[in-house]
Amino acid sequence: MKAPPEFGVRAVTLGDLPGLLALMAEHAAFERGEVTAKATQLSRALFEPPSRLFAWVAGDGADLLGYAAASCEFSAWQGRDYLHMDCLFVSAAARNHGLGARLVDAVTGFATAQGLEEVQWQTSAWNLDAVRFYERLGAVGDQKVRFSLDCAREARPA
Repeated sequence: MKAPPEFGVRAVTLGDLPGLLALMAEHAAFERGEVTAKATQLSRALFEPPSRLFAWVAGDGADLLGYAAASCEFSAWQGRDYLHMDCLFVSAAARNHGLGARLVDAVTGFATAQGLEEVQWQTSAWNLDAVRFYERLGAVGDQKVRFSLDCAREARPA
């Protein structure tokens, strides 16, 4: 089922930050994580030049039902820039109406307008619904495992 026309997808605005943070918290809970970003941090990244983060929201007017966020990155192996989609989320009650695909279209449209040839992202291996959704879009997965390392960690002895 496609999203009804009243479900729009648009670039995020400053006024969307409270709703965006609420969606991010819902997303983090689903992914078994937590949001530590504050509205001021997101505002700087999204709206102060040069923008480091780009985001889109989906909704039916004032209610935000989903979002996508991305940033430009460089691939040393490919020798080119690409868009990294950091987040894609649609609230459980709004799924299966085409909003996820419309958000991905907004992301890929932005990438194309920026002269970028590719969008990359990752999803949790246990999230089989997301894997199936991405495969239906024609995306190809790989077998890499994503790591993160706290730079403030205690130094290990040599």
